[in-house]
Amino acid sequence: MLGLRRAFAALLLQAGSPPAAAMSTLLISQERYAWLRELGLQEENPGVYNGRWGGRGQVVTTYCPANNEPIASVRQGNLEDYEETVKKAKDAWKVWADIPAPKRGEIVRQIGDALRQKIKVLGSLVSLEMGKIFLEGVGEVQEYVDVCDYAVGLSRMIGGPILPSERPGHALIEQWNPVGLVGVITAFNFPVAVYGWNSAIAMICGNVCLWKGAPTTSLVSVAVTKIIAEVLEDNKLPGAICSLVCGGADIGIAMARDERMDLLSFTGSTKVGKQVALMVQERFGRSLLELGGNNAIIVFEDADLNLVIPSALFAAVGTAGQRCTTARRLFLHESIHDEVVAKLAKAYAQVRIGDPWDSDTLYGPLHTKEAVKMFLDAVEQVKQQGGSVVCGGKVINRPGNYVEPTIVTGLPHNASIVHTETFAPILYVLKFKEEEEVFAWNNEVKQGLSSSIFTKDLGRIFRWLGPKGSDCGIVNVNIPTSGAEIGGAFGGEKHTGGGRESGSDSWKLYMRRST
Repeated sequence: MLGLRRAFAALLLQAGSPPAAAMSTLLISQERYAWLRELGLQEENPGVYNGRWGGRGQVVTTYCPANNEPIASVRQGNLEDYEETVKKAKDAWKVWADIPAPKRGEIVRQIGDALRQKIKVLGSLVSLEMGKIFLEGVGEVQEYVDVCDYAVGLSRMIGGPILPSERPGHALIEQWNPVGLVGVITAFNFPVAVYGWNSAIAMICGNVCLWKGAPTTSLVSVAVTKIIAEVLEDNKLPGAICSLVCGGADIGIAMARDERMDLLSFTGSTKVGKQVALMVQERFGRSLLELGGNNAIIVFEDADLNLVIPSALFAAVGTAGQRCTTARRLFLHESIHDEVVAKLAKAYAQVRIGDPWDSDTLYGPLHTKEAVKMFLDAVEQVKQQGGSVVCGGKVINRPGNYVEPTIVTGLPHNASIVHTETFAPILYVLKFKEEEEVFAWNNEVKQGLSSSIFTKDLGRIFRWLGPKGSDCGIVNVNIPTSGAEIGGAFGGEKHTGGGRESGSDSWKLYMRRST
């Protein structure tokens, strides 16, 4: 599904964000950012929705990564808010589960249309609060819209087979039913799309959702929920069908341990995901995990370099290296290594860096100051382990959390820093000689999310796709590691968690089978 989104503090066990800023200093109070009010946002926003808006927890402020200025504040929920919301969600499920699936699909269609109407302003908020460039922000909202369209069709197609019975006069049927309440904990790097993948599919399956977004992108969570809430209210449906509880450690732990949470979908780091999985498994609950990725691109000597250079650049630099599918390792056949490194370094020098909401910008800031420190620590480890920084490696001297996109060479494939997923724009370029060894190197890291090869050899392509090829959940040929289509199942193997979201038969994870 997305390093820095990793720390337990940032996703599950975060006690809170920086203290609330003075109202007069907030960006939302400035004329330039008056468009934020089109999303129903104000200086202080309630962070709990369960049919009504509220929140009795800590007031936290979110900051713009491009300048570290405060945007607005959100009053989080406390455990009382959480308890009240779970009860209302369970009550709402009794209504929602009785509605025929195609009718549920119609509600999801309306949510998609409502998102379409706000796509640019919501994309601008994603850009402002998360830090990704405007085109990516709009593209992320478009993913939610697309999965709503997909879910509408799916609402008329989900079903189980009628199987031959060995007993005369008997029928053998598989019936799929909703699990009930689906908890969704999302990360800062995709604050809209990941919730969309989960909620749209979960809803047409007959489930209700309770969402806890990342504290550092709480305004996005509130804005998206306001759009959904209006659709539900217009259709005279309980708002708790799509509940929201913004919060920190206490809310995340409560969700993981709550036996009333029939499925918990968690997007974040492997470290945090392991703790989530243990808490859920302790109560024999269900979890859907979308965790880390240490993704590789392999370039063979017969590859079309006109495809390789822009693909590697996009995969490594897009979203400032903060995608779970970001390319972090680039394996180059020894015969083309120097040529590709030179061309890639030249391409890096042309990347336009700037404010993420400017249309000309291709590369924005890291999400937090802590991410900048993590980047610098990784660069220092590169040098200590014998690597060479070809380009980048420094903090950019401007407001905000900007660092230079970085290329590193000279490290062995099994260097500890190479096997560490640093959620920043650092690309490790590594040499190889033979297909067999590089396929093994692709698979030797603990994560198994995305992978890609560039080659014209059809035999090699099918070996790559086969049982001795890539062990990742997403296996690409002649395209980058980053990006995915909503029609396919998104997720990875090993320490990536094994979960699948969005398309194909991922809907089955949100349902229980009765035979």
